[in-house]
Amino acid sequence: MNVDVVVIGAGVVGACCAYSCAEAGLTVAIVDRGAVASGTTGGGEGNILVSDKEPGPELDLALLSRGLWARMAGSLGDSFELDPKGGLVVAAQSATYEQLLRFAGEQRECGVIAEPVAAADLPELEPRISRDLAGGVLYPQDMQVQPMLAAAHIIEAARSTGRARLMTGSEVTGIDVDASGAISGVRTAHGLISTPIVINAAGTWGGQIAALAGVKLPILPRRGFILVTEPLPPLVRHKVYAADYVANVASDNAGLETSAVIEGTHSGTILIGASRERVGFDKTPDWTVLGRLARQAIDVFPFLAEVSLLRTYGGFRPYCPDHLPVIGPDPRVAGLMHACGHEGAGVGLAAGTGHVIAQSIIGVRTSMDLAPFSPARFEARHVS
Repeated sequence: MNVDVVVIGAGVVGACCAYSCAEAGLTVAIVDRGAVASGTTGGGEGNILVSDKEPGPELDLALLSRGLWARMAGSLGDSFELDPKGGLVVAAQSATYEQLLRFAGEQRECGVIAEPVAAADLPELEPRISRDLAGGVLYPQDMQVQPMLAAAHIIEAARSTGRARLMTGSEVTGIDVDASGAISGVRTAHGLISTPIVINAAGTWGGQIAALAGVKLPILPRRGFILVTEPLPPLVRHKVYAADYVANVASDNAGLETSAVIEGTHSGTILIGASRERVGFDKTPDWTVLGRLARQAIDVFPFLAEVSLLRTYGGFRPYCPDHLPVIGPDPRVAGLMHACGHEGAGVGLAAGTGHVIAQSIIGVRTSMDLAPFSPARFEARHVS
C-alpha cells in the first residue's frame, strides 16, 4: 500500500488528523493495534474546555479547537453528542474564590468568556449545588462530546471522502527511514505501508512510537479514574468542578492529586472525577482514590450521597513535563509529525491539532505558531 500519510492511533486526535488530511486532499491510512478509541480516548470524559487553560499557547489552541469542534458538529450532524453545556468552576473558600476571579480576568484578556458568580447566585445555575461555597465562575464556551463516538464518526467522515482507510488490530512494528534520514514507510503486523509522512497520534504511547523512528519524546502515563452513577433525570446542568482542579492539571507532582469534577451525560449518568497520579501503566482500581473522589463530589453536590454508582473506569493521560502537547514536524526525522502528549485535554484540543497538522503537511501557513509545541524544545533543554 502507498499513501500520502500514515496516522498511528485511532483515538480522537488521530481521527481529527486523518479527517483534516483527507479534507485537504491527502490519502491517509489510520493504523491502530486495537480498536477505534481503545486507548487514551476510551478512558476520558470527552471534555472540550477553555476554563482550565492559563493564558498561553495551549489556551490559544483550545479556543481554535473549540470553534472547529462546533463547525465539525454542524457538518457531521452532531453524531457525537456535542453538548455546549458550559463549565462552572466553584471555590469553597473566599481566598480561593479571589484567586479564581484573578485567573478568570487573565483569561478574559485572551478571548475567554468568564462570568463571575456570587455564592448566592450559584443555585440559579445549579439548583442542587452545595450552599457552603464561596462563589464561582461560569464559562459558557466549555463543551462535551462522547469521545468514543467522536473518534468513530470522525474517522467514518474521513473514510467517506474516499481518501482514508482504517486498519485496526494492526500493530506498528517499525518506522522505516531512508538513507537521507526521511520517513519512507511504516511496518505493521499486516505488512508495509509506503509513505513519506507519519503522524504520531498514539496518545500515552506516543513516546514508544517516536522511539521506532529513532527519537525520544518524554511522554509518561498519568493515571486517572472516573465514577459513573446510575442513570438519573437531568440533575447537573454544567460541567462543575472545584477550582483546585486547575492547579492539579498544572502540577508536576507524581503523587496522587484529586479534585471534584461532576457532569451529566446524554444517557443520564453522572461522571465524577478527577484523579491524577504517575504509577506507570497500572490500571488496578484503587478504592482509596475512588472513595476520595466520591467524598469530594458530595461536598459539591450533597444529593450524590444517595445516588448509586453503576461502574468505574480508568485510563492514562499522556503527560509531558511542561504540560504542553507535542504538535508538528520533528526536525530530527524528515516526514515525522507528532500529535500527542495532550495530557487530559486531548479531546478538546483534537480538532485544532488535526487542523494545524494538515496545514503543516500541505505547506500553508498554520492557524497558530507551532513553535511552543515543537519536539525540538526537549532537545534544547537537554543541551542546556
